[in-house]
Amino acid sequence: MPTVAFNIGRQVATKKHIDSQNCPFGWCIVTALGNFDYKVGGHIILWELKVVLEFPAGSCVCLPSAIIAHSNLPTMEGDTRASFTQYCSGEVFRYIENGFSTDVALKTKDPLLYAINGERRKTRLMKGYEMFSTIQELLGSRQ
Repeated sequence: MPTVAFNIGRQVATKKHIDSQNCPFGWCIVTALGNFDYKVGGHIILWELKVVLEFPAGSCVCLPSAIIAHSNLPTMEGDTRASFTQYCSGEVFRYIENGFSTDVALKTKDPLLYAINGERRKTRLMKGYEMFSTIQELLGSRQ
């Protein structure tokens, strides 16, 4: 992953959020760090899925953080909890698609390619979503 974030402090917890600048069909990898009782706190919540997961220190979870709201529960007083997050901003993909230029620079440098890329972007999100497995595909693979 080209981008990382360390969330450090005594008891790091996040509010319900989505990471709207991340690639919507890309994965975000979150690793829990610290010394805390994972049975009591630090759980990760995946809101649309209505799932609350125990999330012990050293565990990783992979999720499409731009499309699934997520948060985690605080830990107990005296515990320590931090996290290490790896992800890819959607801007990285646009920069590469633009021949290593920003949208602003490409619009000036190559208006035709800028227009072509604009048209491609209209279908890219759906193509990205098509890369995910469906429930039916997952259930069928169990047989």
